[in-house]
Amino acid sequence: ATLDTLAFKGGVSIMGSTVLDIHHCLMLNPEASLSDITTIASHPQALAQCRRRRIGPLVPAAVRDSPEFAEHLADVETAVVELPPARRAAVAAGRDGFGYNRSVEGAQAARMDGFEATTDLTEALTWAADRDALIVLAVPMPAVSLLLGHIKDTAPDCPLTDVISVKGAVLAEVRAAGLLDRYVGGHPMAGTAHSGWAAGNARLAAGAPWVLGVDEHVDARVWSQVMHLALDCGAVVVPAKSDEHDAAAAAISHLPHLLAEALAVTAGEVPLAFALAAGSFRDGTRVAATAPDLVRAMCEANAGQLLPTLDRALELLSHARQSLAERDSVAELVEAGHAARARYDGFSRPQIVTIVIGAENWREELAAAGRAGAVIRSALPGPDSRR
Repeated sequence: ATLDTLAFKGGVSIMGSTVLDIHHCLMLNPEASLSDITTIASHPQALAQCRRRRIGPLVPAAVRDSPEFAEHLADVETAVVELPPARRAAVAAGRDGFGYNRSVEGAQAARMDGFEATTDLTEALTWAADRDALIVLAVPMPAVSLLLGHIKDTAPDCPLTDVISVKGAVLAEVRAAGLLDRYVGGHPMAGTAHSGWAAGNARLAAGAPWVLGVDEHVDARVWSQVMHLALDCGAVVVPAKSDEHDAAAAAISHLPHLLAEALAVTAGEVPLAFALAAGSFRDGTRVAATAPDLVRAMCEANAGQLLPTLDRALELLSHARQSLAERDSVAELVEAGHAARARYDGFSRPQIVTIVIGAENWREELAAAGRAGAVIRSALPGPDSRR
């Protein structure tokens, strides 16, 4: 039995383990070289066994037999992608793509790099509708409603996902637009403090967690399409409910933005501080370089989850201040923080391999696995997989 079966299907406890030295052979055309290879296809069990021994940027593909691998090769989906890194990564993985950007400079930069892009939203959505392409929304939260209205008018039957850093607010907008049955929420946990086409690259999502929503409405076929996109971009897929994603994002993304802003402001008010600033200040304020409108959009759209998280951080700092004032000590906060960071450094992400997309209770099983820290590293079988 695999680890996720024991952990999530109950009735059995892990009492011990034996480590076996397993060797896998890579078979390829004699005329090909490793630099020509983009995908490794193997049984899910084998991929799980060698997940720590990747060869360069190769993408794993889970297949159960040769005919299924032939289907995998033939199934190269098209996508309309607005996020520059995902746009590059999708095309690098062999997908057709057509990008929209309201910025003339952004669209021109993409075309200069050899990608198809336009500033005409109707043109991009018509391209998607003609091909039943997967549409990926990559806009600040305030622009979501407007974009969804255009999608509803021009490409209402296309599968839809997004890469926006809040999920509950987007889900509500998608529901209001009447597009819920074709929507799967997404959020790649990758990026830089900069924006625009030049800030992205095809490997930005490589190895990063990419959250995919498993809310009750989610269609298995659309979920499978978005899963393949994330894996093609080199990410690992983390299944999650929208509300649980937003609570976690408040703690590990949105709160750090506010703390970085506060640190930058505090240091800026102290003479000589910027002249002495080095690694600690640079690392602690890196995300403060993000465009303020983007920070406001993500934090304000997730206020319901961010407020209690911010309250907890303020409570910890308040207690530390009181301890420092009364006992000349910050030991309690420092030791607790060090221990929490050590737990993060040792956090393991077991692989999900036995859940079948579209099977009974598949959404609940994926949510439970994601909650426990498990991830998808190679494509799970789904509605269109061979049995």
